[in-house]
Amino acid sequence: MTLKTAFIGLGAMGAPMAGHLKARGLLSSVGNRSQGKADALAAELGVEAPGYAAIAASCDIIALCVSADADVIGVVEALAPALKKGAIVVDHSTVAPATATKATRILAEVGADFLDAPVSGGVEGAKNGKLSVMVGGDAAVLERARPVLEAYAARVTHMGGVGSGQATKAVNQVLVAGIAHAVTEGLALGEALGLEPERLIPTLAAGAAGNWFLDKRGATMLRNEFSVGFKLALLHKDLGIVRGIASEAGTDRTIIEQSLADFGELMSRGYGDDDISALIRLKRKQ
Repeated sequence: MTLKTAFIGLGAMGAPMAGHLKARGLLSSVGNRSQGKADALAAELGVEAPGYAAIAASCDIIALCVSADADVIGVVEALAPALKKGAIVVDHSTVAPATATKATRILAEVGADFLDAPVSGGVEGAKNGKLSVMVGGDAAVLERARPVLEAYAARVTHMGGVGSGQATKAVNQVLVAGIAHAVTEGLALGEALGLEPERLIPTLAAGAAGNWFLDKRGATMLRNEFSVGFKLALLHKDLGIVRGIASEAGTDRTIIEQSLADFGELMSRGYGDDDISALIRLKRKQ
């Protein structure tokens, strides 16, 4: 039996993820807070954009990729009354583990299941179908949803119970922020020393300093091109969630606090929509 799937949240990540579902013959409908965006993608993909109630009534699996905790709960509450028994809502947003627990409770009351399944890999990963998906929830529910996730993922990992997907994403975002600090600070130094980027970046990438961010963002940031990937305002939002998780866990928050301060400063200067590589603006010689 082919799973009838919907995708809600059609931003830079969600739209290509929905496209991969269509290519696998799994996508039946799409939804978005702004109906115009849903209508446009539906027309492009040849699917429907009927509104949340109709999506809930007709689909076996509904994937979400929205901006904030309140958005996740709002969509879940809108879907819940009309959901089919045994339907699965898969949330690819980055939110707090407590939000995943609340969504699970809302859906359990109507006989539906929930997976918190944040993703990593950036816009490129979404476009290429090579995301890493970190999943919290019931393992058997994940196996039912796995064909959907594998449409846009290179790796799907069950991390444990509800909330463990979001906990894993919290760890991921600390690493993302720390690597961004290291790469931007290092390349700002290389720039100040007059080293040629076309020689510097491949040389660094071939050794112990090599990493995804250097490879994908090194050359663009040195050309002052900051519209290529994950918006720094979104990482700032994520790190606000991570701060609370780390505070409760009692671990060091040096990178988290520095990143919140620095990305906050860039946002105050009007750079919130820039890729996180715009951090190099603060690292350069003033």
